[in-house]
Amino acid sequence: MMTAFQPVDTAIRDFRPVPITDDEAAAMFRAVVNLFGKWDVTDEQASTLLDVPVRSYRRWKADGEPGRIDRDGKARLSNLIGIHKALRYIFRETRRAHDWIKAPNSAFQGRSALDIMLGGELTDLMRVRRYLDAERGGW
Repeated sequence: MMTAFQPVDTAIRDFRPVPITDDEAAAMFRAVVNLFGKWDVTDEQASTLLDVPVRSYRRWKADGEPGRIDRDGKARLSNLIGIHKALRYIFRETRRAHDWIKAPNSAFQGRSALDIMLGGELTDLMRVRRYLDAERGGW
């Protein structure tokens, strides 16, 4: 007889991440475009964060629909949404959460989170997300 609860080691061993669908990626893209506006991110910066040519980003933004988003692009969108979510947990005031992205931070040797993310690598986004998740006590 199977119980409702499995031992933790079994649950972790059997965990399989569910891939992000194209429709989910398109919804995340629209949310991230909105978020970039609140973060006061330029189109050039946005293209770096998403690793797409600036012309493609501008076209996608104007259309409200991205072109094909590959696995790396979906991971970038997921990390950006995760950064936003963590900031909303940490800061009560929305404006403070948005301003934090560009503020100098001692955790990044005086650089801002945006400066770190503009390194252009997926791991740069992940670094900021991991930092925020650790700060809020999540994972």
